[in-house]
Amino acid sequence: MKNDPSEPAALHRIDAPARIKGRGAASNPEGRFESRTTTREDDGWYRDDEPEPRPDTIVTEERARSIISRNDSPDIHFEQSINPYRGCEHGCIYCYARPTHAYLDLSPGIDFETRLFAKPDAPKLLREELAKPGYVCEPIALGTNTDPYQPIEREWKITRQVLEVLAEHEHPFSIVTKNALVERDLDILAPMAAKGMARAYLSITTLDPDLARKLEPRASAPARRLQAVRALADAGVPTGVMVAPVIPQLNDRDLEAILEAAAQAGAKGAGWVMLRLPLEVAPLFRDWLLAHYPDRAAHVMSLVQNLRGGKDYRSEWGTRMRGTGVFADIIEKRFEVACRRFGLNEEGARVKLDASKFRPPARDGGRQGMLF
Repeated sequence: MKNDPSEPAALHRIDAPARIKGRGAASNPEGRFESRTTTREDDGWYRDDEPEPRPDTIVTEERARSIISRNDSPDIHFEQSINPYRGCEHGCIYCYARPTHAYLDLSPGIDFETRLFAKPDAPKLLREELAKPGYVCEPIALGTNTDPYQPIEREWKITRQVLEVLAEHEHPFSIVTKNALVERDLDILAPMAAKGMARAYLSITTLDPDLARKLEPRASAPARRLQAVRALADAGVPTGVMVAPVIPQLNDRDLEAILEAAAQAGAKGAGWVMLRLPLEVAPLFRDWLLAHYPDRAAHVMSLVQNLRGGKDYRSEWGTRMRGTGVFADIIEKRFEVACRRFGLNEEGARVKLDASKFRPPARDGGRQGMLF
């Protein structure tokens, strides 16, 4: 029988699941739309001293019909975004995007971080959408669902190609990433930033490399992300830090230290988001806690539920990014005090990106002039 992730019985585990080296999730549960379930049976050949095989990363090309997504949530400060990839090899166990893999009949667990989809047509689709007569230029956000600089970007370079199209047509954009690979594209980011058309945020969850390795196993190390903040800031790119997510009794103690380190590296802006556990993320996170922090798993989840009205998660606009209650209020106050102390989010730090210079692509691909 397939478990319903919304049922309490499916969210509480007594046994600690095995860890998979180099991966965030400890299991590969079925997505909520799958009609079949798989059960492991012991046939007598399994040995405790034999390590679990490490799942390989498989990338499949996806032929998308469009590339720009629109946002109508008042909690998010952008109206449109681009995601060059589905799934994310970083393997962040807390990732709120994991449930999207269920729409592909894949698991939000290990599948999400190993069964990836790349959109090589993204640059072409972007040109076509920018050329539409009714297109209204608003800054495009990259990194809203899955990281645009996850490891496979080194080979596929789709994010870079998207940025090249945006730069060619002087279209403003913003980036959020956990990967120092963003430094590679400074030759695009710096000139666009000089024209008021680009900014970047590095998401830093903790400064503890051991905790980071467990939480987000294939993202850049915290110290490396701070180096990327410095590189971006030194190149003139408006740069900030996202402390996201804040996890009670796990990384909340790092809030001030992250903000101070980012400010020292040149960050001017900052933000934070409370841990979100929608749908299948909740049982996956519970399993992760049992595998890595069994002594505090119950306490962490109790605090999480206090933030969410007694549930693992509530999705109401206005509170889903922050939570409610005493702990949420304390984090908000600590954040505000730390930002004032370290000179973050000062007046003028978040300048509106300039959309006035946008030049749409020629709808005929530039061939019309060749006829005369």
